[in-house]
Amino acid sequence: MMFREKQVWFWNLFFPIILMVIFMVIFGGGSDSEFKAKIAVVKSSANETSDMLENAIRQVPVFEWKSEQPVSQEQADKWIKDKDVDAVITLPATKEATTLEFVVNKENENGATTQAIRGILDQVVQQSNYDVANIQPTFNLDMKSVSNGSEDLSYVDFLLTGMIALAVAQGGLFGMVDMVEMRRKGLLKRLRMTPVKMGLFGVGGMMVRFVLGVVQIVILSLIGVFGFGANLHLDFPTLLVGFFIGALAFNAIGYLISSFSKSIEAYMGIANIASFLMMFLSGIFFPTSGFPEWLVPVSQVLPLTYFVNGIRDGMVYGSGIATGDFWTGIGILGVWGVVAFGLGVLIYRKGKVEVR
Repeated sequence: MMFREKQVWFWNLFFPIILMVIFMVIFGGGSDSEFKAKIAVVKSSANETSDMLENAIRQVPVFEWKSEQPVSQEQADKWIKDKDVDAVITLPATKEATTLEFVVNKENENGATTQAIRGILDQVVQQSNYDVANIQPTFNLDMKSVSNGSEDLSYVDFLLTGMIALAVAQGGLFGMVDMVEMRRKGLLKRLRMTPVKMGLFGVGGMMVRFVLGVVQIVILSLIGVFGFGANLHLDFPTLLVGFFIGALAFNAIGYLISSFSKSIEAYMGIANIASFLMMFLSGIFFPTSGFPEWLVPVSQVLPLTYFVNGIRDGMVYGSGIATGDFWTGIGILGVWGVVAFGLGVLIYRKGKVEVR
């Protein structure tokens, strides 16, 4: 039934690929390149203070100068309004002046690039103050990074595994829409008149989508590795358990949604709400540890949170199948799947069949 529809291939295979590529380009495409910020400098007059600060700013390697020479205030304002530069730095007009002006477009005032530039300028100003006062700093900051995964772990790996989990989950959430159409056409009523068990019929549909999920994870992994330079360190037992339980759980949730949806529009509306809610609250793009405190409990209830963690344990972190956190997440996923499938079977068995 599934493979008779040509659109099935698009929604179950090509759509997740398109979605992943778009998000990987937006969020992870430039993660391996060095951060750069385009700036313009306004220097109304040459003096000892402005020359010193200009020289210090030119030593910052991540700054790209829109013009090699300082420009007028009017030109700088035009560039910042047109977003041709990320920031404008106005140097002190006199030797006695002590203020360095930092100007950005108001739309980007709270952006990550603006905050990064501001942090760099704070360091430049602080170092300039030390130089003027002839002070040698006593303490220094030495930054290092560690991970519970491999040393070559990057944000691309984090994002790729999140998108793989999202694609498989969406395949389950949206994959049971044909059950709604069968009910509206009376096909389910005819099936009930045969020896076919509705629970077994639902399991059959779930297993077909499970096979498609295997194809999804292979294709998306290949695109991530060869297209975006992801580094995967597979732990096959962990990956197989996490993928199997997670895929069946989300297919069961899709089966449950189909059991009480009286139209395709209703089914797609509920599935879309669930998908978008979990997409942004389950750690697909950013770790859930950075969420506000009141939002963390919501994330901990969602099944996709544990599915994402399971996929990452098996593809990136390699933390092992024997860890307690892994089995806790698998247990919660299993509960979601069993409850959703049981409710779906009950509703199909007791519910009224709608015939168009």
